[in-house]
Amino acid sequence: MNEYLEELGKNAKKAARLLNNLSQEEKNEGLLSVADQLISQTPYLLEENQIDVQKAIENGVKDSLVDRLRLTPERIGAMAEGLRQIAALEDPIGEILSMKTRPNGLQIGQMRVPLGVIGIIYESRPNVTADAFGLCFKTGNAVILRGGSDAIHSNIAVKNVIQDGLEDAALPKTAIALLEDTSRETAAEMMKCDEYIDVLIPRGGAGLIRSVMENSTIPVIETGTGNCHIYVDESADLDMAVRIIENAKTQRMGVCNACESLVIHRSVADKIIPMIADTLGKKKVEIRADEDSRVIAPQLTPASKEDWGTEYLDAIISMKVVDSIEEAIEHINQYNTGHSEAIITSNYKNALRFQREIDAAAVYVNASTRFTDGFEFGFGAEIGISTQKLHARGPMGLLALTTTKYVIFGDGQIRE
Repeated sequence: MNEYLEELGKNAKKAARLLNNLSQEEKNEGLLSVADQLISQTPYLLEENQIDVQKAIENGVKDSLVDRLRLTPERIGAMAEGLRQIAALEDPIGEILSMKTRPNGLQIGQMRVPLGVIGIIYESRPNVTADAFGLCFKTGNAVILRGGSDAIHSNIAVKNVIQDGLEDAALPKTAIALLEDTSRETAAEMMKCDEYIDVLIPRGGAGLIRSVMENSTIPVIETGTGNCHIYVDESADLDMAVRIIENAKTQRMGVCNACESLVIHRSVADKIIPMIADTLGKKKVEIRADEDSRVIAPQLTPASKEDWGTEYLDAIISMKVVDSIEEAIEHINQYNTGHSEAIITSNYKNALRFQREIDAAAVYVNASTRFTDGFEFGFGAEIGISTQKLHARGPMGLLALTTTKYVIFGDGQIRE
């Protein structure tokens, strides 16, 4: 391990012990101080972010990914508001989850405690820097961040502002660390840093997540990609379906909860496919469709088998016609990534069946997949959206960043 990474690890471990002893009031004061700093230092953040944005544009990065990278006064305001929301949430640390008395008089319970030091490897989206800090800090965890080279100026700026806010509140600025060396070699070393990091969370594309899962010696919480589907059932309100599809696909295209795949029941295909083609066409979204869809709308692009499993993060969406809800569920479960799936229907029985049988972290009825988000779920922010099934699943808020330990009270018991 290189000296730079080892020093970050030692400082984070020491900070985690200090954070574990902070009161809820002290942590909330720190969060509010950082939120104020984000607002007051908005010009500095925008100036540094513009360096990254301009470089991305010059490198020909597609618009949807430049949008993920870009900071605006509104997005910085949302980052600050996220920290304020986290401050307003109940602190889970120290909560006693259960307490039972054994026949021998021992009282055995579980207490919620921090994980310790959390490492996060992520791409683009500099707002993740603030969100990750806020959730980790509230739960008494120190955090070591490694962002991508494309957002390095933005991430350093956000980290600096956070540390300024912590110092203003007389709190340890080592609660957050950022690897400013964005080389793959350093990232690979970070994945082996199990002496100092207790859990590692990757946030980004399939390649990044696969690399972390394959190479880390640290326990990993997998945050997966989002090949999100919307199924339009035979009883759907078609106008509502088109509104939801437009929002889920076009409100922000470069995010993991954007809709990437449409599944249409054959009985409504003749009516809704032209409506979808017209609406998404106005937003310059390419529809890659099966042959049944193209009989109805010949202008659509032919789909390949690879399209069913692709997370585009771009102005592209796939479309397939099915004969039944059974076929829709089978198709979605075959190609989804366990993230977010939706059904548009007026049939209560079909709605419940879809929610029961679809294997995903979030399953919607008559709503956009874009709501799979920690802020929208009332968590203040999120550390990521887990698509695995152990420890945490879906948007990960405060509780997902805690573990438990047993606490036992006795009055002299000994084991015979």
